[in-house]
Amino acid sequence: MLFTPPLTPGILIRRYKRFLADVDVGGRIEVVHCPNPGSMLGLDTPGAKVFVSRSKNPKRKLPLTLEIVDAAGALVGVNTGRANTIAEEAISAGLIETLSGYGTLRREVRYGENSRIDFLLQDDGRKDCYVEIKNVTLSRQAGLMEFPDCQTKRGAKHLAELANQVSQGNRAVMLFVIQRADGDRFTTARDLDPAYAAAFDHARSAGVEMLAWMCRLSESKIELERPLPFDV
Repeated sequence: MLFTPPLTPGILIRRYKRFLADVDVGGRIEVVHCPNPGSMLGLDTPGAKVFVSRSKNPKRKLPLTLEIVDAAGALVGVNTGRANTIAEEAISAGLIETLSGYGTLRREVRYGENSRIDFLLQDDGRKDCYVEIKNVTLSRQAGLMEFPDCQTKRGAKHLAELANQVSQGNRAVMLFVIQRADGDRFTTARDLDPAYAAAFDHARSAGVEMLAWMCRLSESKIELERPLPFDV
């Protein structure tokens, strides 16, 4: 996924009201959209170097968007909306071997109990494959990537929906897109959300396939790089 033009550096002043941040961009304090509903644990420290994008829409109220935070030298993509684009490009390119070879990829397809699946992969002679994407930014130990960074009832619901698809004879995949490049293993943050961890365990035992892929990031692009093993 390319940033055109490349991102602009800045200094984080503060994050507030969840979706807003004040950023020093070239000596000017700008109110920036922060597209991350999570806690951003460890990533909202005042004084951190950040990178922002600028919208091409002249009517947008907040033209700048927080994209990347430099966490002690590790670039971390905090825009959760980018995860689906990153994943779709990788799937379409055949990078994720277990998800390759499907003829069609449909986005935001309704399924289950008032839910939408991120991607539905379909092909003649193969089971339908339901793929849910989650953006990962949390790391509290060197090399260990974690999800979630706060409680997420919605995330637990998605796991239950995927398990239900397996019971109906379909494939179901949870793909964790880790928007940082300093990891060597992945786990669930059981202390932050025990209910999600329990839902993860149930879904995995029910046959939901769990994948975790780490990204390579710069101010000009983000792309999936390699899978990480699970430490759960």
